[in-house]
Amino acid sequence: WRDPAFKHRLVEDANSALRELGLEASNPHAATKLVAVCNTNEVHNIVCCTLCSCYPTGLLGPSPSWYKSRSYRSRVVREPRAVLKEFGTEIPQGCSVQVYDSTADCRYMVIPTPPENISDATDEELLQTITRDMLIGVKR
Repeated sequence: WRDPAFKHRLVEDANSALRELGLEASNPHAATKLVAVCNTNEVHNIVCCTLCSCYPTGLLGPSPSWYKSRSYRSRVVREPRAVLKEFGTEIPQGCSVQVYDSTADCRYMVIPTPPENISDATDEELLQTITRDMLIGVKR
């Protein structure tokens, strides 16, 4: 959020940008492209894998059980606002919802909208606000 140049690199080539931080986004068994998508006031992004449960485990840790569930995987593409509401996330009417379907070769991660008090918060405080669910897109 604080480094626009890094954010640009992250959106352009997430794998390379994360390597700058010593992080590996690729699957250890096969090359995997990671795509970072940005939430804005106009667009809310959410990630799923309709086929199985492809997920950037190396970055986010083990995938939550709901992410793997047939219900989430099938419903989020058909009725994303309803699914988001079940997570307690209300998306304003003027904001569109974009669903990204991960595959074995390509995974997605959401860059959340920055908090309003970003200039007053320390880096440590900002880190405490980011959750796995925000990076998947079920929280805002």
